[in-house]
Amino acid sequence: MYIRQGIPPLAWQQITTVLLDMDGTLLDKYYDDYFWEQYLPQVYGEQNGLEEQEAQQELYRRYRSVEQTLMWTDLNYWSAELGLDIIGLKKKVDHLIHVNPHAIDFLQFLQNQKKEVYLVTAAHRSALEIKMNRVDLRGYFQQLICAEELGRAKEEAAFWESLEKRLGFEPDRTLFADDNINVLRAARGHGIRYLIHIAKPSSRQPTRYCEEFTSVSAFDELLAPGPDSTSAQKN
Repeated sequence: MYIRQGIPPLAWQQITTVLLDMDGTLLDKYYDDYFWEQYLPQVYGEQNGLEEQEAQQELYRRYRSVEQTLMWTDLNYWSAELGLDIIGLKKKVDHLIHVNPHAIDFLQFLQNQKKEVYLVTAAHRSALEIKMNRVDLRGYFQQLICAEELGRAKEEAAFWESLEKRLGFEPDRTLFADDNINVLRAARGHGIRYLIHIAKPSSRQPTRYCEEFTSVSAFDELLAPGPDSTSAQKN
């Protein structure tokens, strides 16, 4: 059984660039979980004369077939695939979009520390716009980057190569936070030194800490000052 240890303080003076995921990291993933797992199967079932459980099974099969690819988050792909206005449907439940606890505090801290901060999301550009129109965080970032713009999923090594070329960050002076362990592994493979796993991406799910990376339930755990020599990455 994994027993969680205390979080070592971060060497903020060594960090120049911060890359942050959106869904499940800055924003409550419940919105996306509810949409894809409950709301969309309900609408799809009504359109196709299926019971909700049948519709769920059919959609889950389709979801799995494109996991870890750009198609999984491509709203235009799903609109064509399912014959539904996915963007319009996502707007109907956008009241469920919320910022995760202490995310704003963390962004303000980074702003005060004069860090270069970038949003790096797998979300489709249309989904990003829906969310930013609801909880506008754009002012905290130098750029908001969607994986589709780089033509690779975040789980792929080529994504990180393209991202570094675009932004010019130094991997050993960069912090990256995400709730997806496969994405964190890809970032580690690229040499990014400070890796943070978000253990509570959804307000409706239990906290699940990760032994492989420094794992926090909320961003307030990262704000304690520490010596320059401290690394966020577990050895």
